Amino acid sequence: MTAKECITGRRSIRQFTDQPVSHEILSQIVETASYAPSWKHTQIVRYIAVEGELKQKLSKCTSGYPKNGEIMENAPMVIAVTIIKGRSGFERDGSYTTNRGDSWQMFDAGAASEAFCLAAYEHGLGTVIMGIFDQEEASALLHIPEERDLIALIPIGYPAESPAAPRRKSVEELLSFQE
Repeated sequence: MTAKECITGRRSIRQFTDQPVSHEILSQIVETASYAPSWKHTQIVRYIAVEGELKQKLSKCTSGYPKNGEIMENAPMVIAVTIIKGRSGFERDGSYTTNRGDSWQMFDAGAASEAFCLAAYEHGLGTVIMGIFDQEEASALLHIPEERDLIALIPIGYPAESPAAPRRKSVEELLSFQE
């Protein structure tokens, strides 16, 4: 599979089969995702694989958006994407490196999450990145330490659907040149 095939073929999957996700395959996915770029190579992203009863409890942390809870319930596993706070975008003395403050943390989490999803797709797995959930409740349930922040939840499993690609903006809309 070429990079283009992987990027253009991957879809957000919201329905999964009952087939469990192998811990060995998950380890391979995380190993691949570890090559995502990060601020000054800080590699602040950490993953927590949530299964079984804890996953069912996590699916209730939907912040008034029950559809996300249904998707998590249906998936055999949910990946909690966390970051180590205070490293990406910071100098060693704790000051910000740029006027963007701690925004680089989210940039790094986004790059790592997409790398994770593409690596999962290469293994025949489907994913969807979720940002609508009760962060405080989910963090408490997962015992996220104070020095980390819960950024996203990614249900993962073998797809039970093959959604069509949504319409994309044209290159002319997305790209401009300046001299």
